[in-house]
Amino acid sequence: MTIEALIFDFDGLLMDTERTLLDSWRWEWRQHGLELDESGFFAEHGGDVSELRYAELARAVGAGYDRAASHARRMAYREEVHATLGLSSGIASWLGEAERRGLRLAVASSSPGSWVRSHLQRTGDLARFEVLACGDEVPGHKPDPAVYRLALDRLGLSADRAVAFEDSPHGVDAAQAAGLRCVAIPNPFTPEGRYAHADVLLPSAATTILSEVLSRIERIPSRSPDRSEDQLQDR
Repeated sequence: MTIEALIFDFDGLLMDTERTLLDSWRWEWRQHGLELDESGFFAEHGGDVSELRYAELARAVGAGYDRAASHARRMAYREEVHATLGLSSGIASWLGEAERRGLRLAVASSSPGSWVRSHLQRTGDLARFEVLACGDEVPGHKPDPAVYRLALDRLGLSADRAVAFEDSPHGVDAAQAAGLRCVAIPNPFTPEGRYAHADVLLPSAATTILSEVLSRIERIPSRSPDRSEDQLQDR
């Protein structure tokens, strides 16, 4: 069937907030004269793991660690970086081409709606997206497909009429479990070999025009949604 809608992940795909996240934690550890161990920094699932990271920093600092002050300092630093953060390379061209082709646009993110809206509003791109489906609206985070199912429900489309775009292996899992074909643009923090299950793999949105991506996707058979909760938990 003809593709009618594009559903984008937000963090790391539409906008490189993953890099600013890592940078803010690296910077905060250095305020205490320490170096962040970056191995395993990014979780194998969507959602917020900030409390675990603060607990790790508290253990490293020891007595006298002020969690509230640490959080305020880190967030102020990150917001300063975000002030000049735009869409990821090539994404603006894809969105423009999608609009010219009459394709509908949606976001499916494990992050809260307020986070996604504020960033897209700041860059002037919020109005481009007909649908936002976010992590604070569903019971489970990616690789749970709930947020993609919500996006499809709000679009009023079956999964074979849309395509997902992701930057993480667990995001690809979530999209495919919802029955979507998925284009992966690997983030720089995950080995490319982890994305072998993606339907299309690209190094960047800037390397290929959207029409070529969709032509490749349309040659791939649609998949059936995965309704097995046991399979989801085993991923």
